[in-house]
Amino acid sequence: MFRTRLLSGIVLVIIALVLVITGGGVLLAGLFAISMVGMYEFYRVFQIERTPLGAAGYLAATVYYVNLFIPFIPEDGFFVVGLLVLVMAVYVFQFPKYRADQVFASFAGVFYVAVMLSGIYLTRRMEAGAYIVWLIFLCSWGSDTCAYCVGVLIGKHKMAPKLSPKKSMEGAAGGVLGAVLLTALYGWVFRQELNLAVDDIFRLAGIGGIGAIVSMIGDLAASAIKRNYEIKDYGKLIPGHGGILDRFDSVIFTAPMVYYLAKLFL
Repeated sequence: MFRTRLLSGIVLVIIALVLVITGGGVLLAGLFAISMVGMYEFYRVFQIERTPLGAAGYLAATVYYVNLFIPFIPEDGFFVVGLLVLVMAVYVFQFPKYRADQVFASFAGVFYVAVMLSGIYLTRRMEAGAYIVWLIFLCSWGSDTCAYCVGVLIGKHKMAPKLSPKKSMEGAAGGVLGAVLLTALYGWVFRQELNLAVDDIFRLAGIGGIGAIVSMIGDLAASAIKRNYEIKDYGKLIPGHGGILDRFDSVIFTAPMVYYLAKLFL
């Protein structure tokens, strides 16, 4: 099991490296494909993955990603209202086929998966985005690794026993501190490429700490949904890891957070 998980993790890292380093349309297309699979997994929880209600979500996500590449929607609010009208139209014209929770899952799934993940693309296309974008993964996968190591070594107090019994308060603190140190080190190494002064590196470390906290919330949120609907994993696409949402649950939250914080403070 460990070997399978390790090999799958290596493949994921290689794919992430290729997509993020290449950037542009290649990265956007990759994120779109990941989003479609992630939305399918999310919709399967609510049993709408192969229904007109699910199709409405897939269509909306497609429009959103096309608009990122070739903008044609006048403003973000138009997309939100349009999506709500679309899913409500499916709801009322096929009533009573769907429950209200399925309708809101169709609406929320577009933002929870597709829109949130697009933060990686938005960050990558910023000035110096080729370097800033890696903060997303340092805050999510980096802090997760640090949290695991600290938790195994000294973890005693449970953080969320009903959601994730193995996670500890000590591990969480280690994850945040680890993200702060990793981002500070990253900023120092690439200070010339990022045009950072010493105080900027402190701000970068602050982004790392906030990103790590948000990353944990994303991880636990995904676990909460699974507990509510009594499922172990969202899928089996990635051997040893589960589905897309099982592996990208923290990145989903970290990506837009890093994007907006970078816009504000860097």
